[in-house]
Amino acid sequence: MMDWDVMLTPYKQAVEELKIKLKGIRDQYQLTSKHTPIEFVTGRVKPVSSILEKAKRKSIPLNKLEDEMQDLAGVRVMCQFVGDIDTVAELIHARTDFEIAEERDYIKNEKRSGYRSYHMILRYPVQTIDGEKPILVELQIRTLAMNFWATIEHSLQYKYSGKIPEEIEQRLQKAAEAAYQLDEEMSKIRGEVQDAQQIISKQRESLRKRG
Repeated sequence: MMDWDVMLTPYKQAVEELKIKLKGIRDQYQLTSKHTPIEFVTGRVKPVSSILEKAKRKSIPLNKLEDEMQDLAGVRVMCQFVGDIDTVAELIHARTDFEIAEERDYIKNEKRSGYRSYHMILRYPVQTIDGEKPILVELQIRTLAMNFWATIEHSLQYKYSGKIPEEIEQRLQKAAEAAYQLDEEMSKIRGEVQDAQQIISKQRESLRKRG
């Protein structure tokens, strides 16, 4: 009988530590005049019910979960612009406190469904009472538009048990293309958007100092 609390606690620790580190990068950018490539960060450990469902679907033995299921722990970074994704990936590559085990670019090579995102599998060392334990964590980097589409698609996958009707699939593909076009247009006016954000940021700082 597997003790899920014991098994998943290091994964929860890895998620929380990575969230703090990534938010720390965002906070450092916000203290400068530079545009921050990180809008916000979320993370989770896969629920036990989802682990069991995926293990059954992928024929993964429970004693092989930690080696063969790379998304037991997941962290997601949301960005405003597509160009920010490359910046975040470069920042991750520059880190020395964990290793990158694998990368998958679903932006340049989007899935047939229309899914777009940049995935990195990190090998993150968690310090436990029994010593250091390397944990695999899936890091997803995507724009807000990509995330909106992926959230809807995930809900529909759940509703239809992975067998979305063809008509809805076609609509999803059109929506994915629309999200892509939105990202493209926003990238074209990136400079204007960043100028406006800097003006707002300076106004807030001025009001804070007065208060």
